[in-house]
Formats: sequence, structure tokens, C-alpha cells
Amino acid sequence: MQLFRFEKETGQKVTHFNSNFIMTKIAKLDSPAQIGCMNLGEGGLIGYHQAAVPQLFLIIEGEGWVRTEDERLSIKKGDAVFWEKGEWHETGTDNGLTAISIESPGLNPEEFLVKR
Repeated sequence: MQLFRFEKETGQKVTHFNSNFIMTKIAKLDSPAQIGCMNLGEGGLIGYHQAAVPQLFLIIEGEGWVRTEDERLSIKKGDAVFWEKGEWHETGTDNGLTAISIESPGLNPEEFLVKR
């Protein structure tokens, strides 16, 4: 058995797209897929950008908001957000949030998750 850490102290600061968050990479799989933990502090922002591949964003702590071109929605612990490839989006928080990000062409959250 091995133990690993993925909290914000183990990650790297991300600032592109005018972002302000910490990303800890968890896995990059053989297919074009990757998993990471994103830590957004107070006032944290993942800047407005296009999804390069389908992306599932699982909120594991805190609360904030997500937006697309058409809408802005509140998110909190236990929520999962899915963006299709090419979809423009942004994520922000006033008080902080932590999320697991999964990016892969084969994502189909409707197969397993319950819609909010």
C-alpha cells in the first residue's frame, strides 16, 4: 500500500485565462484523459475558456458558481458539472471550493449520475 496527497499544498498555481487556482494533477491515462484536483481559494477563478475535451467537474468542498455563454448557476459540495468539448465556461467562488476535474472524450455522466 502507498499513501499520496492531493491537497492544494502539493499543486501548482494556474494563472492562464486570467485564472487564480491551484491544480494538483492526479492521473493522465493512456487514452487522452486526465484527472486533477482544483483548489480555488477566496475569490478564486478558473477563467473563461473552451473545453478542449468533455469535462466533468465534481465539487468536493465549498461553493461557488459556473457560467456559460447563456447562464450562470450556483454550485456546492456534491454537485457535478459537465461541459461538452468546445463549450465556453468559467468557474468562480467567493469563499473557496475544491473540485476533482476529469477530462476525457469518453465521458458520459448521464450513464451514472443523477441530474440536479
